[in-house]
Amino acid sequence: MTTFLFHKLKIRIMKNYSKILITIIISSLFVLSSCKKEEIIEGCTDSAAMNFNATATANDGSCIFAYDIAQGVWNITPDCEEIDILGQTISLNDQMPESVDIQGAGNNTLFIDMNGTQVTGEIDNDGNITVPQQTVSIDMGMGPMDIDVEGDGKIESENSGYMDLTYSFEIDLGLGIPISESLDCSITLSK
Repeated sequence: MTTFLFHKLKIRIMKNYSKILITIIISSLFVLSSCKKEEIIEGCTDSAAMNFNATATANDGSCIFAYDIAQGVWNITPDCEEIDILGQTISLNDQMPESVDIQGAGNNTLFIDMNGTQVTGEIDNDGNITVPQQTVSIDMGMGPMDIDVEGDGKIESENSGYMDLTYSFEIDLGLGIPISESLDCSITLSK
């Protein structure tokens, strides 16, 4: 009789176990089917990049960094003001090279080489360039002169950008009174 009762109890436990197992499986399937799969959005996930995508969930390797793409040889198209000194027109356009070589110095510092004249600048993560006031030597057709240069610009893409520079200087025409001049120069950059 004990065997019979034990067997009956065993059958009852198995039935309950089966019901519990089926309930767990059905509940799990219901939960899994109601869960949304997380959508993967590929893009640049580095906030220091120019093309940072705040909605991207997976980095696709497309990040573009302003400091990196600013470096190299850029063709320039200057559009500079002219000055008239004693009837002689002087244009900075004529003094500008056809290209500039931009090199990195680390920490977002750039060296801009314009035919041997080096100007330093800083570039931020968005491609904005700042050229703090500094003195360079340029020959404007009257021999080398010390000229203060400063300005700003932007690297807009891997192939385009611009610079807006102001050149300030004094000219001594031998009259005892130096003449102060300031010229604005807009420069288009292209690769």
